[in-house]
Amino acid sequence: MKSIIFINSHPIQYFAPLYKSMNEHGITTEAWYCSDESIKGARDKQFGVDVKWDIPLLEGYKSRFFKNYSWKPSHSTGFFGLMNLGMIRELFRIPKSVIVVHGWHYFTHLSILLLAKLKGHTVCLRWEMPQNQEALKQGFKQSVRSAVLRYLLFPRISYFLNIGTQNRMLYKSYNIADSRLIFCPYSVDNKRFRSEHEKLSPSKNALRKKMNIPENAKVIVFSGKYFDKKKPLDLLDAFIRLNDVNCWLIMVGEGELRAKMETLICDQQLTNVILTGFINQSQISEYYAVGDVFVMCSTVGETWGLSVNEAMNFNLPVIVSDLTGCSIDLVKNGNNGYVFKTGNIDELTLRLKEVLIEKKLSWTSSSHSIVDIYSYNTVCKNIAQLT
Repeated sequence: MKSIIFINSHPIQYFAPLYKSMNEHGITTEAWYCSDESIKGARDKQFGVDVKWDIPLLEGYKSRFFKNYSWKPSHSTGFFGLMNLGMIRELFRIPKSVIVVHGWHYFTHLSILLLAKLKGHTVCLRWEMPQNQEALKQGFKQSVRSAVLRYLLFPRISYFLNIGTQNRMLYKSYNIADSRLIFCPYSVDNKRFRSEHEKLSPSKNALRKKMNIPENAKVIVFSGKYFDKKKPLDLLDAFIRLNDVNCWLIMVGEGELRAKMETLICDQQLTNVILTGFINQSQISEYYAVGDVFVMCSTVGETWGLSVNEAMNFNLPVIVSDLTGCSIDLVKNGNNGYVFKTGNIDELTLRLKEVLIEKKLSWTSSSHSIVDIYSYNTVCKNIAQLT
């Protein structure tokens, strides 16, 4: 039986529990890392603060860190920010394995994708781009890029691990055969978040009291960085247009748009909006637990949106923009939420009204039942066939 080796830029809070889960399912799994920034703690340019995740990132699976020879060493400095020559050498020393590479946007990642098959490894690509975002890219550079993928890179890939419907559509646009496509959905630790939901549900009113929110308020939750891709100002504008004194807005996050958001809140004299600042993983559940609806209004660049998965483990209805990668998979329109046109603030306002005030959702399928499919269990079941 072959081992599975994941190639990651750095330990990631959503992926590490997956690797642990795979080992618990009897799938020998390890991770090779190009950087240890998330372990040591480093400044997140988009959050604008020093970030060190407070959940275990190296427990339950074997991991290795390789020296980075880049002259600008960081996963945030572009293609040449990660140049791990020792990792490439190690490919030719280990027994034949299943090599899963997350994207091809670093020197190390692309080199492994191009070379791993020479040693006889089974090479898998887990690239998260959705088709509806890729289709927006045009011009000469995009034509060259597409040709490189189609004729140079993709023929060297054994299997493509699609994370959802839009991502699968992208691979199909390159004429990838169904036999080379394996559904490995983007997931969070459903077990942990479901446990948090059960634990915190009886304390919902107490948590609201701690946050100075009235018990009978309707609470909208946003979770993400305050920067352009997440479009937090769109949600603030929609909240202002909703104009309901019984509604509250919690915006979990931090980032460069905070000053603009604070100015808008001040100008509109809003006393029912909370900007939390950076919230770590061990505390995030409290904010989902007090919510009545979760909103993600992101634009191009939001290739999935794992905060939606988190919120759905609290069985929240969700309102998600159509360019968010998960919208087609996790939102059953009119059932557990709504999909709205990205950037359409009037439609977002209407959807908030329909969920919170008019209660129009059918709930023939719960958020719980939908997100259950997008789980580590599904990944383990589907990826096991490669070993």
